[in-house]
Amino acid sequence: MASEPHSQVLVDETSNVRILTLNRPKKLNALSLNMINRLLQLFLAYEEDPSVKLIILKGQGRAFCAGDDVSAVVRDIRLGKWRRSADFMSLGYTLNYVMATYSKDQVSILNGIVMGGGTGVCVHGRFRIATENTVFAMPQTSLGIFPDVGASYFLSRLPGFFGEYIGLTGARLDGAEMLACGLATHFVPSTRLTALEADLCRIGSSDPVTFASTILDAHTQYPHPKHTSACHRLDVIDKCFSRRTVEEIIYALEREATHKPDDWISATIGALEKASPASLKISLRSIREGRLQGLGQCLIRENRMASHVLKGEISKDFVEGCRAMLIDKDRNPKWEPRRLENMKDSMVEQYFKRMEEEDGWEDLKLPPRKHLPSSAIAKL
Repeated sequence: MASEPHSQVLVDETSNVRILTLNRPKKLNALSLNMINRLLQLFLAYEEDPSVKLIILKGQGRAFCAGDDVSAVVRDIRLGKWRRSADFMSLGYTLNYVMATYSKDQVSILNGIVMGGGTGVCVHGRFRIATENTVFAMPQTSLGIFPDVGASYFLSRLPGFFGEYIGLTGARLDGAEMLACGLATHFVPSTRLTALEADLCRIGSSDPVTFASTILDAHTQYPHPKHTSACHRLDVIDKCFSRRTVEEIIYALEREATHKPDDWISATIGALEKASPASLKISLRSIREGRLQGLGQCLIRENRMASHVLKGEISKDFVEGCRAMLIDKDRNPKWEPRRLENMKDSMVEQYFKRMEEEDGWEDLKLPPRKHLPSSAIAKL
């Protein structure tokens, strides 16, 4: 096996398999510009290499990937260079699109933390392997942004209104819950990952999809979500999170709580009350629009939204949220607007518009794709 030991993305090669390891363990493998560029370069090169049949993506240490390198993004914004951050986000969305429309199989091994932007480099691939160590979350509303990386596409396609629930609250899921809701395709105990990887590396040149699927099925287990899991609350989730507005969702949850006091409902209401009002409103609309759009349309719209968030003219909640939760860690963000009723529909509407007034700004241009498998065509 050949490898690149000093890179933020390690590469191991077998005859037909490429194993890519995200290698910033001290940063929980948060994606830097270097990593996104490298992953995009590798994926495009492997697509043209007929000897490559399968790509395995995993993380070094206790995380698969905890998201984008938000500290670098905030630093650029504070220096008045929000456009540089917007370019970084656009490149990430391009990588998400390439992975979603990839002509070869990607197996992502999620043996640890998978959050925010980290979901974008795994969930669009064909196979997602959860373990007992997996912790999944989309915590963006607590940071003053919104679930992006194509989340308005994949969250809106989870059972019922479960996507609205995890997208608005930032609720954490374990590996069994990921499997139950469809975010993971398989569950393999961490003690079997080495054997799984070795079996996958024996792939030949015949039918890689069937081969990988057969190997994964042989290793997979089917754990039941814990009795406290939100997966057992789908009736309440659908009843409340199907409401038209964030205010109506919270009101519906409060009504449920009056009928029967419940720690899970109280925690859900608490998470919504702590989140950025601006983020909650744009996130709900984004997921709702995603129900009716293909992945490419979702990424183009999310890129517009992200540009408005980074520019900070409507609200500066992203910088404030990152300060409170990730930098100073006082966990006491001062949101503006502070209340849901002060985040008017006209303000929400601004996030979904093209930035016509911004010199040189363009909508996300997704790369042309060829040899699309049927699984990719279904997303477009």
